[in-house]
Amino acid sequence: MDNGNGKSPWGDDKFDLKDKLPKFDMDIKGPGAGIIAIVVLVAWLASGFFIVKPSEQAVVKRFGKVVKVVGAGPNYHLPFPIESVDKAEVTKVHRLEIGFRSTGAGVKQRPQESLMLTGDENIVSIELSVQFKIVELANYLYNVSDVEGTIKDVAESAIREVAGREKIDDILTIGKNRIQLETQKEIQNILNKYGAGVRITAVQLQDVEPPQEVVNAFKDVASAREDKNRFINEAEAYQNQVIPRARAEAETMLQQAEGYQQEKVARAQGEASRFSAVLKSYKAAPEITKKRLYLETMESILSKGDKKIFDSNIKEITPIMGLDKAMTGGAK
Repeated sequence: MDNGNGKSPWGDDKFDLKDKLPKFDMDIKGPGAGIIAIVVLVAWLASGFFIVKPSEQAVVKRFGKVVKVVGAGPNYHLPFPIESVDKAEVTKVHRLEIGFRSTGAGVKQRPQESLMLTGDENIVSIELSVQFKIVELANYLYNVSDVEGTIKDVAESAIREVAGREKIDDILTIGKNRIQLETQKEIQNILNKYGAGVRITAVQLQDVEPPQEVVNAFKDVASAREDKNRFINEAEAYQNQVIPRARAEAETMLQQAEGYQQEKVARAQGEASRFSAVLKSYKAAPEITKKRLYLETMESILSKGDKKIFDSNIKEITPIMGLDKAMTGGAK
């Protein structure tokens, strides 16, 4: 087999598979030589069997060209040098660290990676981790020579670009989630252009703080901001407590006023109706109405006092309705 110009893929003028098979310097003739040749051929063919783990995928290449991607389980490819296999874990979540390195003894800082300039021209130290998974194995293996190094460089560039658009106060406080999402999107877009075959699953800001020289001043600012938020929360809580109470009291007062209004209106309407009835009676019999009104008025007045009035024609007074007490006290 040649590549069209009379030469083999290995640069030889003539390609012969026999040249690539193991050679044995043995002077064997007859049936023994045939048996050995068969054994060697079987062993060579058997070398094409391979196992792919459940967490892996494998790429099969024929003379350097990708022919297929196989999943977990036993598989077969034509033995070397015809075909070869490359494997990688596709279910594993890979993790890269920028600005620091986790070691057995703790965390080692990398200020040359973490220090960057913000949009308002302040210096901030941002340490982050990037998590990714392999989604296109062939692209991951062959499109980029050093995928992890490329992702690290791209992530460092992306976080510097995003931080360069932000104010330091937002980076240190409320803007962390937004920065993580924007950085993840920026990294993914660049890697897609490279055809890296990976998907960024998460970008997490591990530690965000100002440089050590000004960290105390920033802590004072953060403490003042926390006090401000606490006062605002307390004021809002007081507002939420007082306003409903005032509304309830106002509603009660309105209901009482409406009840008082209805009572007065009803009483006035009753008095007007009674006056109309009296007027009607007066027009029908003025003298009788006058006398009745006089007697009703006197009854109302005298019922409030302790004076007793007796008819002079009564000869004997019996102790009825407390009259015995009136008799002992003397008539008034």
